[in-house]
Amino acid sequence: MLTFAGNAHADEFSYPHFEPSQSDFGGVGLIQMPSGRVAKEGELTLGATYNNEYLHYNVSLQLLPWLETTIRYTLVNDLLYSDNPDFSADTKYTDKGIDFKVRLLEESYWLPETAFGIRDFGGTGLFDGEYIAASKHIGPFDVTLGIGWGYIGNSGNLTGDKSGSIDCGRGTGYKGNGGSVDFERWFTGCSAVFGGVEYQSPWQPLRLKLEYDGNDYLSDFPVTRGGIDMTQDSKFNYGVLYRLGNWGDARLSYERGNTWTFGVNLNTNFNKLRTMWHDEPLPTYQPSQHGKKTAETLTASEWEQLAQDLHQIAGYEDPKLYASDDTVTVVAPQTKYRNRDEAHLRAGTILANSGLQADTYRIIETANHQAVTDTNIDSHQLTKVANHEYFGAKISDATTLNPSTKPDGKLYAKSDKNWDVSLSPTLQQSIGGSENFYLFNIGINAGANYWFGDHVELSGGVYFNIYDNYDKFLYEVPPDGTDLKRVRTLVRQYINDNPVRMDNLQLTWMDRLAENWYAQTYGGYLEMMFGGVGGELLYRPQNSNWAFGLDLNYVIQRDPDSQFGFFSEEVQFDPITNRHYRVQTGAPTGHMTAYYQPQWQWLPNTLFKVSVGQYLTEDKGITIDFSKQFDSGVIAGAFAAITDLSAEEFGEGSFNKGFYISIPFDVMTVKPSTNRATISWLPLSRDGGQMLNRKYQLYSITDARSPWYGRKAIN
Repeated sequence: MLTFAGNAHADEFSYPHFEPSQSDFGGVGLIQMPSGRVAKEGELTLGATYNNEYLHYNVSLQLLPWLETTIRYTLVNDLLYSDNPDFSADTKYTDKGIDFKVRLLEESYWLPETAFGIRDFGGTGLFDGEYIAASKHIGPFDVTLGIGWGYIGNSGNLTGDKSGSIDCGRGTGYKGNGGSVDFERWFTGCSAVFGGVEYQSPWQPLRLKLEYDGNDYLSDFPVTRGGIDMTQDSKFNYGVLYRLGNWGDARLSYERGNTWTFGVNLNTNFNKLRTMWHDEPLPTYQPSQHGKKTAETLTASEWEQLAQDLHQIAGYEDPKLYASDDTVTVVAPQTKYRNRDEAHLRAGTILANSGLQADTYRIIETANHQAVTDTNIDSHQLTKVANHEYFGAKISDATTLNPSTKPDGKLYAKSDKNWDVSLSPTLQQSIGGSENFYLFNIGINAGANYWFGDHVELSGGVYFNIYDNYDKFLYEVPPDGTDLKRVRTLVRQYINDNPVRMDNLQLTWMDRLAENWYAQTYGGYLEMMFGGVGGELLYRPQNSNWAFGLDLNYVIQRDPDSQFGFFSEEVQFDPITNRHYRVQTGAPTGHMTAYYQPQWQWLPNTLFKVSVGQYLTEDKGITIDFSKQFDSGVIAGAFAAITDLSAEEFGEGSFNKGFYISIPFDVMTVKPSTNRATISWLPLSRDGGQMLNRKYQLYSITDARSPWYGRKAIN
């Protein structure tokens, strides 16, 4: 009988712990080739890689434990975006690509970690390829073996006839105007075996890589379109990686036997972000310190102090306070704590310490003056929780939800403030355009609003443009392939030509119609580019993971040469491009939207939004928005709008799509907050599949009914 002494893996004290590293293209891999590994869930890596032919910029995110996603922009150093210097000047040819990798097997004693992936999903054909790869630890070595197709397997060392074409007949073209998915090309053309080894040295920052390349670089665009010599003198690539603490790494590799490549990565993990607050301490539970009091015996100044404490300590902003014989009710928005248990514990403690005699404390949480949730706190159970009278006591033991949202008793305290002002920075950006790789504007929105009671609001905002480079945005029609109404590609005229502009001025009515029904109507200057009238209806049950909404609007495009005017003629003339174009002089737009937060174990903490309707340029279709929330509360999402426009009608990109990250303020600041900052980016600014940018979305306003944006962090 055979016996084995020792461990199957190297002792953890012999070598530092192995963490997957990134490839040149972004995503976990060797050098040019991918591996079977994925990163830890929530891992975000921003990378850049440079050699003589390419400059890669990539963002890689481990969206789910089994799903890796990568967005990449590649500047081809030897090719220009177009042959027209008056249009794209010296902008380099830019390839936009999306990659994904799906883990099929986790590593076990006998089995390697195995994954399949698609590179350049929906791209332009420059780097597109498919692969299956497996990786296995052997002591300090991580060994990878895989099979690749397309760009990854273009050497054809496994299958494929290269006598007729350099890519075994697969082709490197693309559908329409790019951005479409060529499913029929997957796993076709040449195929090749690739592999390699990553060695973790005893010195923790240093790793070494050796790779056998599956590509021969004969079909690369610099070769086929620019006549550049990318001869492969060696099938082996060599690399060294130096880890820069826990926040990044630097990479140097020698590839193809003749090419030096340098790269750098910055990384963080959205699941591991932790807050470091300087917050008001939770008051000590001392209900007897002020003696027993009734609502009538509490003085006006004591009511005012109680309201102030609820605002500053518990986060219920400018509350209204009601009291009856056995109930004290707080009506206010929660602006401080995403963790409602923390807010309820603080509010209950403050109310108990006030000395008010009550069996129940009611917290009616509002948003935009509309009741969203009603939570009852049993004061007697709160005593047991606060005094830790049993093991595992928690505030949720004392709380129940109440379907009614009308306060009990007499009003004893309220704020007389019916108005508010705000200042917020704004960043709008588009990456990978033909005129300039990065188009952006930075500005400040100054806003003000006034409420006439609880249902009618007058609000407005002025945008101050600080800096932009949209003077380079020279969108042309019809050479770009479309003659759509210019609903979004007029961005230069609105931003660059108007450094100070009224962004919004509207009158809004909002109400809770019934237990699960909310509605709003609005009219005025609804956003920077459009004005009109509209309304929204939302059905959202309490604590439900689904909701349905409908918005209907009639809009007219605002004239960028006038602060208050609208276009009255459909055909206009652009003196910069010397071309006529069409605008929107009045049309309906709106969508029916379903919201769903899956409860599936393999798709945790995610949200689907599916909208069907008519867009601003009068195209009709569907928008699918998918987002994932990590333990810290950071949300990463992507959307795509597929309409009845053909790729030729839409123009470059074939359909509208974009990506965004929403970051809670309280992971960036030292104070708790329910506010968020959103960073979004679009591959291109185009007119198809564009929605109206409405000031209020009822799903966001009613978030507390089934928290998504205000979900508490998981520590």
